[in-house]
Amino acid sequence: MLPRDDHGRIFLKGVPRPQLLEWAGAQGLRPGQADALWAALYRKLRSDFATMPELDRAARDGLAAVARLDVLRLEAVKQAADGTSKLVFQTDDGAAVESVLIPGPERATLCVSSQVGCAMNCQFCLTATMGLARNLSAAEIVDQLVIARRRFPDVWISNVVFMGMGEPLHNLDQVLPAIAVMVDDHGLGLSHRRVTVSTSGLVPQIRRLVAESPAQLAVSINATTDEVRDAIMPVNRKYPLAVLFAALRELPLARRARVTLEYVLLAGVNDSLADAERLAELVRGLPCKLNLIPWNPHPGSEFRRPEPEQVAAFKAHLQGLRLNTSIRATRGDDTMAACGQLGRAPAESPRRTRRPHGLPVIAS
Repeated sequence: MLPRDDHGRIFLKGVPRPQLLEWAGAQGLRPGQADALWAALYRKLRSDFATMPELDRAARDGLAAVARLDVLRLEAVKQAADGTSKLVFQTDDGAAVESVLIPGPERATLCVSSQVGCAMNCQFCLTATMGLARNLSAAEIVDQLVIARRRFPDVWISNVVFMGMGEPLHNLDQVLPAIAVMVDDHGLGLSHRRVTVSTSGLVPQIRRLVAESPAQLAVSINATTDEVRDAIMPVNRKYPLAVLFAALRELPLARRARVTLEYVLLAGVNDSLADAERLAELVRGLPCKLNLIPWNPHPGSEFRRPEPEQVAAFKAHLQGLRLNTSIRATRGDDTMAACGQLGRAPAESPRRTRRPHGLPVIAS
């Protein structure tokens, strides 16, 4: 059964092509009309049935009576000094959802959200202060990309990363069909190599993602001991580092495929050279690339961003151990659009991100 809104209308976006074509046929559309509907959604980015000349009036009126197109409203676009754009959407029930468009020399990346808020409670992330309000539907996830392409017609958005608000693997039933729509060659046409799903480390769902989706996997590690990871990422209490890395090593990865391991650097918490040594031991033998992310500040947090020299030393140490390591450039931080900065301001939120009392500081 296809998803519906409160008025019983079908959400057409986020429905994979085979199911949508089957539904369209059941509504009386001929195969050519069903294909035209799909193309209108994802190639021509139509926002209204009335603007679909490919369909006759009877078909347009019939669809408008039982289905809907856009499910998000673009409320604001906040432009950062570096060209990054934060897109603020509103859902039918009044929730705010944020995406981030990150331009590059020839193509752009869209960072999409999968939930309103997040339940993972990672202590260094602003979204964690919101708690989890609800999951986004596949339609609401896909609409972020559709509306971004419509809003920025001169920018080729070729990459999508599920690194916005929420834990994508906490909402796999909606994320998987959204990915299927994004990578469909007849529609939005993203390469599966350019869709990346980031997780805090939900082990069973990692296995399901790899089994059921062609998307790339990124895992947020952020600590090299269970003591520290327990304190800053509560998910570690259920899936500790040994369990997580055992699962990653067992994944049936495609030839030459690598897992991206993300590591948010927190001053005095996980940025020592001893941490770099332990990180190298954790990943030994795992086909992976390391992406270091200097922590992005937000009001109300007790964490600190490491000095650039410490970040460079951490990277150099890992590279000296022959590990593929990069530093993620900070983009959009002046509009609270950088990694870990999405969501409501702390003054409006019920929680704060705190450096847990007694958290060990590991010296170099």
